[in-house]
Amino acid sequence: MPTTRKKPAAPKAPAATMTAAEAVVATLIGHGLDTVYALPGVQNDLLFEALFGAADRLRTVHTRHEQGAAYMALGAALATGKPQAYAVVPGPGLLNSAAALLTAYSMNAPVLGLIGQIPDADIGRGLGHLHEIRDQAGIIKRLVDHASLIRRPDQASRATALALRAMKSGRPGPAVLECAIDVWGKSAPVPLQPPLPAPATKIDRGAIRKAARLLGAAKRPLIVCGGGAQDASAEVTALSAMLQAPVLGYRRGRGVLDSRDPLSVTLPLGRDLWGEADVVLAVGTRLLIQFRQWGMDRELKIVRIDADPEEHGRLHKPAVALTGDARPILQSLLQELPAHNSKRAARKAEMQERQAAWRKRLEKISPQIAFLDAIRAELPEDGIFVDEVTQIGFAARLAFPVFKPRTFLSPGYQDNLGWGFATALGAQQARPDVPVVAISGDGGFLFTANEMATAVRHRIPLATIVFNDGAFGNVRRIQQERFGNRLIGSDLANPDFVAFAHSFGAAAVRAKTPDELRQALRGALARRDGPTLIEVPVGAFPSPWEFILSAESRL
Repeated sequence: MPTTRKKPAAPKAPAATMTAAEAVVATLIGHGLDTVYALPGVQNDLLFEALFGAADRLRTVHTRHEQGAAYMALGAALATGKPQAYAVVPGPGLLNSAAALLTAYSMNAPVLGLIGQIPDADIGRGLGHLHEIRDQAGIIKRLVDHASLIRRPDQASRATALALRAMKSGRPGPAVLECAIDVWGKSAPVPLQPPLPAPATKIDRGAIRKAARLLGAAKRPLIVCGGGAQDASAEVTALSAMLQAPVLGYRRGRGVLDSRDPLSVTLPLGRDLWGEADVVLAVGTRLLIQFRQWGMDRELKIVRIDADPEEHGRLHKPAVALTGDARPILQSLLQELPAHNSKRAARKAEMQERQAAWRKRLEKISPQIAFLDAIRAELPEDGIFVDEVTQIGFAARLAFPVFKPRTFLSPGYQDNLGWGFATALGAQQARPDVPVVAISGDGGFLFTANEMATAVRHRIPLATIVFNDGAFGNVRRIQQERFGNRLIGSDLANPDFVAFAHSFGAAAVRAKTPDELRQALRGALARRDGPTLIEVPVGAFPSPWEFILSAESRL
């Protein structure tokens, strides 16, 4: 019998003496990272010393608050689809960054937190060290899927590589590495760990054939996309055309199919189509709105693609479950589908008519849409729009045209007020080749408005539009409509936002109408050497909620 020769093992990288901090920094560089968003502090002094030594290969963007550092890493990850890192001290530093970590988890964003620690031998002893927190590791484990503590320099490189691999394995998401104040600076021979391949999920060919038969026989197929479809735009577009299937993208699914395609729909028309569909292909989405608001019956068959196998049966067991990265699964489905696909009439004219009918109904929120139209007219098709938990943001999720993947950033199910400005700064810093526009209300903007100093210091050319109605507008509307106009905690005292931005050295202007906003934004996007703030004074907007919290469509 012929003998099988073993494949020679890959040569190990030679060990070089370096500190734990130097090993982490070198491994980040070896994995293609070029920026760390950070706020320094004593527990991480030796990490910053290593960052200084590698400043020509790994840039440090320092912020004015830990939440700013973490949100910037989140924005960079969402805009690029690539891992991003931030560094903060333990205890209050970690907790200040926790909202961004939580949001990264909810959005499956690859964000790596480098978190300091008290002296290694004292972790868990409750001695009262500076920034000590009881069971910091336990808190972290509730925010991320992968976390580890670096205890020796020879562990540092591999621990970093394992964290980065975990962030892109299965369901993507954030990870955290902790390192003690007295471990960052310890030296030892360290073999640098090159990138570790993520384990590939084997595609179930039988499930592909079953999915192809179901979709091929469908009379009224519908595709629903979430954030997990963002890197499979070409495949979703081809599948939509092959099936003549409308594609519903809401928030995280926007831009997977170009809004100019008549088959690209948003939430209101998507609800109608859900009620008519016989087979739904769900790509990287939780389907919570669809199952809990719109309803489910035995006539509707679901084909579900998700990186997390637990998602498949969380609410309703699908007819077909496909686990893994959406892109290769959809490629396999596109190869199999022609053998099973029924001929259908083109739906272009039908969908154009139905889109027009919904645009007419959405005229109820025309004040918001007029401002959004002004933004869309000036923002290039590959420009990035970052929404907020604000009246304009709610309307944008329904009516802002999105032409390309990763150009509409929305905070997922956390929907955390105040995420927008700092997140948009990270998106713009990571994507200097395209303009980024952030929208905020006056309430949300002041959550991270101090990061205007970061934008000026690092010459980040973000255009920020602050719609100022003097209130937490959505809260005030709820109090007016549901609680008899008993207003509490919703009205705000604001600075002069133009003067506020000028005080940092940023450009700023006030625009009162959509036409003035368009002109101001044109100037802001032409300026590439620093940030611009545009304040838009507004009154109360008409409510968009009837279009978002819609009734069942399957009874």
